[in-house]
Order: sequence, then C-alpha cells, then structure tokens
Amino acid sequence: MRVLFTTTPLTGHFFPLVPLAWAFRIAGHEVLVSTSDNFVDSALRSGLPVAATGPAADLTEIGRAGRPSDPDTAIDQRHTHGRTFARIARQNFAGTRSLVDSWHPQLVVSERAEFAGPLAALAAGIPWVQYHWSVSQLHEYRDAGAEEFSAELHDMGFAGIPAPHQVLNPWPVSLWLPHASEYLGLRHVASSGEAPIPDWAFRTPDRPRICVTLGTVVPRAAGNDASDFMLTMLDHLAALDVELVVAVDDDIAARWRRLPPAVLHAGRIPLGSVLPSCAAIIHHGGQGTTLNAVAAGLPQLVLPWFDDQFDNGMMIAESGAGLMLSPPETTPGAVVQSCARLLEDEKHIDTAAALAREMALLPPPSAVVERLTDL
Repeated sequence: MRVLFTTTPLTGHFFPLVPLAWAFRIAGHEVLVSTSDNFVDSALRSGLPVAATGPAADLTEIGRAGRPSDPDTAIDQRHTHGRTFARIARQNFAGTRSLVDSWHPQLVVSERAEFAGPLAALAAGIPWVQYHWSVSQLHEYRDAGAEEFSAELHDMGFAGIPAPHQVLNPWPVSLWLPHASEYLGLRHVASSGEAPIPDWAFRTPDRPRICVTLGTVVPRAAGNDASDFMLTMLDHLAALDVELVVAVDDDIAARWRRLPPAVLHAGRIPLGSVLPSCAAIIHHGGQGTTLNAVAAGLPQLVLPWFDDQFDNGMMIAESGAGLMLSPPETTPGAVVQSCARLLEDEKHIDTAAALAREMALLPPPSAVVERLTDL
C-alpha cells in the first residue's frame, strides 16, 4: 500500500505526522511526504522520503500581528492564517495532483491546515485522512480552503471541502470538544527533529526545573516583541528558586542579551525527551508543546499567542492540569505567581499525572495503521 502524507511547511504541523508515517513504513507500506520546496530539507531529517510539490511558501502573515487583545481580533487572525495556508495549498495543488496521478497512492493523510492533498485525493477518488492537531474546531481554516478552491470543488460537484474518511485526534479523550466525538483517538508520540538530548536532561536537578518556550513560529514571526516578552519573563522568573530551561531556536537565543544565572540552557532541545526532568512548563499553547507536556505529566502555564492556542490553553486550565493567562492578564508578576502555584498546588500536579495516564491508554500509531489500511 502507498500512503502520501501532505503538510504545510511548519515543523509544528509536520512533526505529529512523523510517528504515524514511520508506523506505516514499519508495517511494510510505502510512504512519501509532499510539501513546499523550502521545507524539504527539514522534512528529510525525519528519515522519510520527501517530494516538493510547490514553490517556497510565504509564511510572513503567521503570527506577525502579535498577541490579540480581544476575541474579535483573535477571530480575525484565524481567518488571516487560514487564507495563508489555503494560498500555500493553491501553489502546491498542481504538483500534488501530478504526484498523486503518477505515484498512485491508495491513501492520503494530511494535517488539518493542508488542503492540496485532500483535494487531490478527492479528484483521484481515493480516501483521505485528516490529522486533527489541537482541540479547536478552527472552521476558519476550512472555510478559507473552500473559498480558495471554490472552482475546483464546483467542478467536482462539492459545495465545500467534504469530510475526510477518518479524523485522527491525539488529545486525551476527556479534553475532546463536542465536534470531535466521532474522531479516532491516536496516542501522541514526540518527534524531536534534529535536536540532541543534552546531558543535563539525565540528571535530577537540585531545584525545580521549569521549561519556558514560545515554540518555533512565535519567536520568528513576532520578532523583537517575542524576544522582549521572553527576556522580561525570564528576569522575573529568576527570582524564584528554580532552574530555567529555555526552548528556542539556537540562532534566536544567540542574539539575546545576557541571560539570568538561573537559565541552565537556551536553545533548541527535544521537548519530548527533556520535559520528564522538569517540574512544570510555561508555553504558548501550541499543539506539540502542550501534548508533550501532557505526556510528561507536567503542570502547565499557558500564555496563548494566536489561533488554536487559546482553546488548547483553556482546556488545560479547565481540566485542572494547569493555568492560562490571557494577553491582558500576562504581566511578569502574574507569570511568577502562576508558576509558583503550579509548583505548590497538588491539584495541578495530580491532574497532570492523571492526564498522562489517560493519554497512555490511547492506541499507538501501529494500531491506528491497521484501522487506516481498511479504508
């Protein structure tokens, strides 16, 4: 069986697909990844075969507007980002259709922001599966995809993008929103890319170790705003008797001014392997970061920046496994106070551990492969 995986050119969107793609390969199936030209090298580091189906993608709109100050601004951002992803899919559509026609996959698996793969699968009459990162419904993304491909959908006789044959959801079932009730659960497995595990991750720290990260997109898209935000936060967190580990791309960390002595590390790290040595995490609410923290059983302080991050953070807070601060609430003092609560409140610690146990009960990628081959 041949399986085509399609992704937008972002590590946070691609990494969740990697364990499933490898599960297909281990089961003896042929796998191919398609993406934009400027992401091919990054995707190749997963060890999977990769083909470029479109030109370099322009992602400058993603996160550039900074943190929204109110719900209406947040909704506008979702529409803007959905249009950006739909336009990237438009650039890749002809190449993806050509690849489907020549390589003849029997199944297409696409992460939810990628539309060229699903449309190419529909045109070829083969099933497609959606990897549903985040707890959000994010209908704005789907609406943007339908608008961008309205002519093609009309020609195929569809009023909008049809539902996939199956939707995969890697979140603990207790955190699923109503729209996800019929989805197929899939255990989250961390994919670390090329970052090595530092030796300190294997040592028990003398003080509570706190991981701090804004992911890969926010620090680049928000530029100095994100850097100033992060550095100010670290200065205040240093007042706690903790050890700080900052997960950020190496080239960004190299441009920062001197960090407080409480910072043990600032640079790229494999979160899935490092978080088990931590006591808590402060982050932006991205899919990969949130689920890596859930898998490690860590209490979380979520400071959402855009799109699904608000819903992800809200679900973590409502579950009791962490706290969330909205943009107006995110002051240095509030961050320090909230972090102290996570370290001291047994409720958050116990709930985070329970979520980790729940996640471990979800079927692994190998079991899901058996379900998907039936399609």
